[in-house]
Amino acid sequence: MRLLVRILRFPWNHKRRLFAAYLFTAGATAAYVFLPELFGNTVDLVKDRIEAGGVADSTILGICLLIIALGIVRGVFSFGQMYMGESLGQHVVYDLRNKFYDHVQHLGFSFHDSQHTGNLMSKAITDVEAIRMFVNLVVVRTPYFMVLFVVVVFLMMRIDWQLTLLSLTLLPVAMTVASLIRMRMRNAWLEAQEKFAILNTTLQENLTGARVVKAFASSDYEEEKFRVHNQAVADDMYKAMRLHAFNGSFVLFIFLMTLGIVLLFGGLGVIDGRMTLGEFTKFVLYLQILAQPFRMAGMIVNNLARAMSAATRIFEVLDAKSPVKDRPNAVEMQHARGDVRFEKVSFGYRRDTPVLSDFSLDVPAGRIVALLGAPGSGKSTLASLIPRFYDVTKGTVTIDGTDVRDVTLESLRRNIGVVQQDVFLFTDTIAANIAYGRPDASMDEIIAAAKIAQLHEHVVSLPDGYETVLGERGISLSGGQRQRLSIARAILLDPPILVLDDSTSSVDARTENEIRKAMSSVMEGRTTFIIAHRLSTVHNADTIVVLEDGRIAERGNHVELVEHGGLYREIYDLQLRPQEEVLMEFDVPVEAAAGSKQS
Repeated sequence: MRLLVRILRFPWNHKRRLFAAYLFTAGATAAYVFLPELFGNTVDLVKDRIEAGGVADSTILGICLLIIALGIVRGVFSFGQMYMGESLGQHVVYDLRNKFYDHVQHLGFSFHDSQHTGNLMSKAITDVEAIRMFVNLVVVRTPYFMVLFVVVVFLMMRIDWQLTLLSLTLLPVAMTVASLIRMRMRNAWLEAQEKFAILNTTLQENLTGARVVKAFASSDYEEEKFRVHNQAVADDMYKAMRLHAFNGSFVLFIFLMTLGIVLLFGGLGVIDGRMTLGEFTKFVLYLQILAQPFRMAGMIVNNLARAMSAATRIFEVLDAKSPVKDRPNAVEMQHARGDVRFEKVSFGYRRDTPVLSDFSLDVPAGRIVALLGAPGSGKSTLASLIPRFYDVTKGTVTIDGTDVRDVTLESLRRNIGVVQQDVFLFTDTIAANIAYGRPDASMDEIIAAAKIAQLHEHVVSLPDGYETVLGERGISLSGGQRQRLSIARAILLDPPILVLDDSTSSVDARTENEIRKAMSSVMEGRTTFIIAHRLSTVHNADTIVVLEDGRIAERGNHVELVEHGGLYREIYDLQLRPQEEVLMEFDVPVEAAAGSKQS
């Protein structure tokens, strides 16, 4: 019941449209229920005309014209009812999708880590559409059918109360069966929608990873996987629709039985003279009107069950709480100096699996820190704690002495430029992608950022230049070009703190050297955290922090750590030393640079 009340709040937010729909419903009901009265009177008049010839043809013609006029009026009101019902449904869907989308936007990384994109898309589209159908059919039309039922039963009682009670004897049976079926249908629809979400995820992953599928010749495997999930959805849909069909057929069977009873006992009443032929005609026509709520009961039950299961899935997301959110007393962070400090920080994506343990590091403003370590050592996690993609489990992360949890997320992230390892670009122009963090940036500023990232020459070589529209995820660019566009995006933000998560991993040595030279001026005066395995990046760092199992194993500059002979020396011998030969080909003074850093 609580779930139903929550759904009804959405149409209640549009009271004017809701009341307009009900007003049209009242008009349609009044016109509809008055028609049998006219038909019955006409039958009696015709009967009298035949028997006694006492009724003028003009009277019958007048009644017929009145019936036509009432039909037109009912048609107008029915159109208004359907139009306002659909309008209400569309406004509810608009509100619900916006609420869903806005809420998902403000949920933390921990929520998105546990959710499939296809599942969220299914909830935002398919499940929300089920709510629209519920609003249009159940919220708007159910009162119409209820009013119609009450009014018609009252009019039938005026004609013959005994026959009316007899015609309603099977109604409790129909209602009981409908209630039982509704519960089963809700479970069936919930299972179908859950499996449809899995199917949607499978399709989304297949289309996004089309190149991987082709590269590994896995089309047959993907087709079979899709077929299995598709069959599971079809089976559950068949189950739900079988229940729907049974419910509709059972209700129709009850109505036909009721009609048979009425024809039998009503016909006997006419023969016995307890009612006129016109009254019997009215009664049968009212019973036909009463059939409409009966026939629609199955569809209403089906939509109610489907909406309840859809609402369960939608509110699972809307009720999700983000552990990372603004505190009530959070303040705006102004342009920061860039002093970053980790004080006894512990963190784990799961409570029983710590990634960082009692980690402390003090980084003065303007310093460049390189983070090294084996996969899973906590490098990327450490960088994610600065912009509060996640909140620490214990300890504090401060910027300029202020706990990052004490400032608003928006102002905090304006002060931090992030270049992630997995570059995501939007289906938009190159200029819009570069200016994503600053949509008000001028074209001159966009071009300047692209030049620093060594992307400008490639962009101007394209037919549409900066107005070139990128394909999905920037697929029309090479890996290195996507990486440089992401760097340009961070540069344009002009933040005092930079987080470069393996930002040169997708470029060749020559391009890396060009980016390194350009980035040296960008990083000057900024606090920079670099997660990388490139020798040039390590040599340029003021401090190299080697992580192992979430703790600092070693700290120092390149020469100090090589001479120390510990874990960094192992990484250097296995991974970094071979890069020196490549860098020498481009006349990069590796040892000289390291020596100057040490001095």
